[in-house]
This record gives sequence, C-alpha cells and structure tokens, in this order.
Amino acid sequence: MNREPNEAGAAAPGQDSRERIIRAAAQVFGEAGYRGATTRRIAQVAGVNEVTLFRHFGSKEELIREAIAHAGRPEEEPTLPAEPADARGELTEFSRKQLEHLFRLRSMIRTCMGEGEEHPEILPRATERPVRVHRALRDYLGRLKAQGRARADADVDAASSMLMGSLFSDAMGRDYMPEAFPYTIEAAPARYVALVLRAVGAEEDGGARGKELE
Repeated sequence: MNREPNEAGAAAPGQDSRERIIRAAAQVFGEAGYRGATTRRIAQVAGVNEVTLFRHFGSKEELIREAIAHAGRPEEEPTLPAEPADARGELTEFSRKQLEHLFRLRSMIRTCMGEGEEHPEILPRATERPVRVHRALRDYLGRLKAQGRARADADVDAASSMLMGSLFSDAMGRDYMPEAFPYTIEAAPARYVALVLRAVGAEEDGGARGKELE
C-alpha cells in the first residue's frame, strides 16, 4: 500500500490524512488569507497531493469552512458548572481557557474578519463557537443572579458581553498595543473577571456567600 509523503518526503504512517489537511488549511488560511490559501499550497503543507485533498473535501471552499469549524470544535471550549460554587475561580478558569484559545488562533480570527465581507460563507462557521461560549457565560451569570449572589438588577447580558469583549480585545490587540495590556496574559483573566463580578455586585463572591444561603 502506497503512503503519501510528508513535507520532508518521508511517509507519515499512523496519521490521518483528513486531519492533516484540515490543520494545514487552517495554518495556510491564517497566514495567507482566502486567495493565498491555494489547494496546492495546502496540499504541500499537509504532505499530500491535491487529488487527496479534493477526494476528502470536494472543493477549496468546503475545506476552508471545515478548517474554521475544526478550530472551534466544542471539545476545546471552556465550560462552567451548572451550579455556581466559586464564581471568581470558575470564571477565571473559564476566561483563561478562552483567552488562550483566542490568542492561539488570533491569525485565523483576524483573517476571518478581514475576509468576511468578500466571503460571507465563512462567517457562520467562524462564529459558531463564540456564540456558544457567550451563551454559556451569560447563562452562568444568570444562575449566579438567581441564587441571590449578584444584584437583583444586574445586567447579565451586558456583563457577559463585557467579559467576552475584554478577552477578545486582549487576544487581538496584545501583539500590536502592548502598552494597552500591562498585565501578563496569564494574569489578565483574573483582572477582567474581578471587574465583571464588581459590575454585577458579586465582587466578594468566592463561594462563601453561596454557602451562607444554603
């Protein structure tokens, strides 16, 4: 059985061609944009021939959509518990994972934003994950409010948008405007969470208030 060579020309046993093509497409798309992400270049980076690429995906358009969707697959999403316990700790861990994800994919995200007007077909795949993450955050803050651990008039929609926006701005702008982000990327999530908890009246919540309500 013939095996396709990798970039160095050696066989790549045990690797799944489809996964390698998707990862290569994400890399090339992030680096070169839609037009620059030619099937020939993607195939070279993946270590396959173009015939294999089209056999798996049919077209460049479908491959790019799959690459974007793969980058935001659900198993990599940060999660929040159904019952808030330590709001500060839980939200900080959630925010840390989200910021890491956004920062790691910042090139692809910037490319999607730049290409969205000319290629609107990529936007639904690009926004699936952030929509789910935002919804999870909003619902968590709503549960915190329902437990009486945030102000009764707290605007959880605005608060969740504020936190998501802070994480996004950090990931997209830290490279270009370091002076606007004086905290390290490791320390920043806790800072953003502290502001959000203060905004909803839960700045002292570390689980203790919830225990007092039991």
